[in-house]
Amino acid sequence: MAGFLFDKVVFGPVNSRRLGVSLGINLLPVGFKHCSFNCIYCECGWTKVNTAVQNIFPPSGEIKKSLENKLLEMLGNGALPEAISFAGNGEPTLHPDFAEIIDFTIELRNKYSSGSAVAVLSNATMLHLPDVVEALKKVDKNILKLDAGTEETYRLINNTLADISLEDIICNLRKFKTNLIIQSLFVRGEYQGKRVDNTTETEISKWLKYIKELKPEQVMIYPIARATPLHGLEKVCLEELNNIADKVMEAGIKAEVYF
Repeated sequence: MAGFLFDKVVFGPVNSRRLGVSLGINLLPVGFKHCSFNCIYCECGWTKVNTAVQNIFPPSGEIKKSLENKLLEMLGNGALPEAISFAGNGEPTLHPDFAEIIDFTIELRNKYSSGSAVAVLSNATMLHLPDVVEALKKVDKNILKLDAGTEETYRLINNTLADISLEDIICNLRKFKTNLIIQSLFVRGEYQGKRVDNTTETEISKWLKYIKELKPEQVMIYPIARATPLHGLEKVCLEELNNIADKVMEAGIKAEVYF
């Protein structure tokens, strides 16, 4: 069973498929995954409900100090990152001080590493909060998840822990008229006795309809690359992913496959 967790607030730099040399920031607890989704493919493992989590988010002051120290170290070594990315052990926008953290991250980036892009990888579940939306509008790469075109497949793949529908996610994504990147993972397998496949003609057609409506500046397409909590998932081949990307580009939207 998968369950890779980051044990630091600031980690890396790591080589990211999508962001290059990336300095990571984990806004979630270091001891376990905390997320509003329970995706069947997540490298961090299954999400376990923990009622004490609100008390153990890393404090914003600690995050700021850790980030500044790391940027100073990298500056001294002459090897600054291409990106400063918010990822880690779950959904970063769950942190209660997310907006404040984005503000000081941009300030520190401007001071020490002006060539680095600030990126957030999010599942778009917390965009009912205006401060989260406004914070995401400030970052260079606002990367939001959309893995399915139908409610049933969305529920099977993303396995939301709250009463958040696919339409809720789409409504959240509509809040970005610019500065929107969609990330979509394609996978096949079985879960809870049902076939899971977001590569079918029906799924791609409905997913593509949303993509055309949202008009993101880019769509990031990728397969599973690491161990998953659900056994038996199939990695979709490069040819299929390229075919999906071609359909996006035919609509006039940039698409790239990260295999």
